[in-house]
Formats: sequence, C-alpha cells, structure tokens
Amino acid sequence: MTKILIIAPAWVGDAVMAQPLLMRLKQRFPDATIDAYAPPWVAPVLRRMPEISAVIDNPFTHGQQRFFDRIKAARALRAHRYDQVIVLPNSLKSALIPFFARIPLRTGYVGEFRYGLLNDARPLDASAYPLMLERFALLAEPRGQALARPVPHPRLITVETQQAATLAKLGLTLAQPVIALCPGAEYGPAKRWPEAHFAGLAQALQQRGYQIWLIGSKKDQAIGENIAQISHHACRNLCGQTSLDEAVDLLGVATSVVTNDSGLMHVAAALDKPLVAIYGSSSPGFTPPLSGKARIVSLHLPCSPCFKRECPLGHLNCLLNITPDQVLVLLETAKGPAP
Repeated sequence: MTKILIIAPAWVGDAVMAQPLLMRLKQRFPDATIDAYAPPWVAPVLRRMPEISAVIDNPFTHGQQRFFDRIKAARALRAHRYDQVIVLPNSLKSALIPFFARIPLRTGYVGEFRYGLLNDARPLDASAYPLMLERFALLAEPRGQALARPVPHPRLITVETQQAATLAKLGLTLAQPVIALCPGAEYGPAKRWPEAHFAGLAQALQQRGYQIWLIGSKKDQAIGENIAQISHHACRNLCGQTSLDEAVDLLGVATSVVTNDSGLMHVAAALDKPLVAIYGSSSPGFTPPLSGKARIVSLHLPCSPCFKRECPLGHLNCLLNITPDQVLVLLETAKGPAP
C-alpha cells in the first residue's frame, strides 16, 4: 500500500485549496494512505476531507527554526515509513523534516535552495498555472506530466449531528434562515470591509427576515462587537466563541455567506454555500472562492490590488466604496448557479 505524507500550508484557505491534490492522488492510488502534517489551527479543515487518513500535529509556528526539534520530529515520522512526501509550503524549513525523516520521494517546487532536501524539486511555470489550486494539484502528477483537467473544487464534509451539537452549545436555532458574515481577515486591515458597512448590511438583512451571525476568530472579537453595536444588535457576535470546527458547522447551516478574502471564505466555498466575497487589497486572480455559487465584488481601482496589509495611500477606497446595497444585490444573485 502506498503511503503519502502532505506537508500542509499554515493558512486555512491554502489548506482548503490543497484538497484537489488529494483527490487526484486518490485517483492515481486508490488504496493509498494519505496523512497530513499540519499546524493545529489548520487541522480541523483537513479532517473534513475524506481523502485524509490522519492529521499529524506540526508544532512549529511560522518563523521558528528549532533545528534540533525538527530532527527529533523527523525521527518520529520515520516510523510511519512513508513512500512519498509532497511539501506544499515553499520554505526551506518545511523541507527539513521530510529530509531528516528519510522519506524516499520528496516532491515540491524549487524554492529557497531546497535542491538538496527535495529529490523531486520541480520548477513552476506560474503563467501556465496562475491559481494556487492548480499549482498544488499539479504536484499529484508524475514529474513532467501536465495537470489533469478539469480540476475539481474543494468539498468539505459536514455532519448534521455535529452541526446540531454546535447549535445547542451556542444556544442557536434555525427558526429563521441564517446569513453568516465573516468580517475578519488575518492578513490585515486592507482586506477588511469597513465595520459600518457590515453593520448596514446586517440591518438590511434583518429587515428581510434573516438572523445574522458574525463568525470569526478571537482576533475578530472586537471587530464583531463593534459591528453588533453599530447595527443596534441586528446580528449575533460569535467571533471568538467557536473553534474552527464549530465555525465550519455554523457555515454549513447558513443560507448564505458574506465574507472578506479570508480562510473562512474558502471554507464557505468548499461547503458550496452561496456567498459574496469582498476583495480590496488582494486579487481573486490567484486564490478565488472556488464555487459556482460565489460572487466576487472588487472595484479594480488603479491602486488595487496592492497586496499591502494597510492602505499605502491612507484612504482604503477599494473597500470603502463598496456599498452594502451592492453586496445585497450580489447576494441575491449568488443563490442561483453562476451565469
């Protein structure tokens, strides 16, 4: 039986976009065991992928060297006797553990002088494969072979019993249809639609008979509270009150989702939810929401996308000029298949 290890990305959205790679590996090796080596904050979405057999904890946070600890971790992996490892991050550090684990075939893209660590180091034609999803999926193919198309969209598993348990824990019901708003974005303020706009949208949706849930991490808790106050509590602030697993459950029962370009955007798309994705400083050209039910709003100003954490011009017009009414119209069109 073939045993494959995936060194997973450290971002939730990137981890979601790795699923088509797993799907392709299962097509090529139906009996393969595929494990993921992932940080704990990413593990919940990987466990929602039927292709993954087990998730092994990666204890190394971003930027940590801990060279000797990595050697120790590699020795523990050696006992699994993997036939191949596919390293998705492009850093030198991410290739160290597979090398020390003596995994025979070590696949990944050329980057940060990894030739000695990866014995299947591949060049990337970025123009031929503009999407991150495609770049990941290509690593499932033998060296030199073209990407198998069409590339499927990610699809995460949701279980009704888990959803019911999460609703009960948080004291939530589905007496009214739910619109989930995801106001956070880990990268920075230049990816976050203004709180006042989220509040205005929440009020408009409440008047249409929806209950509104704000979903995000602990870092988004203050943002969520501010939105709730500005909207005169037209929405329930759940930011910071859920684990990622529970956030997936809540998105799974939502009627629709409005979100910044964030990890939860990719989760909602992988749950096949009608959604509106709001882009400011970033671009949907590399990591779009992968769903026929997704609608993207981006003003394409001359200054955007700038890919900065904060607006370098100080005005944030790429987000300020997207109105709640615009998003409301797109939300209605997202409920049907993409034209």
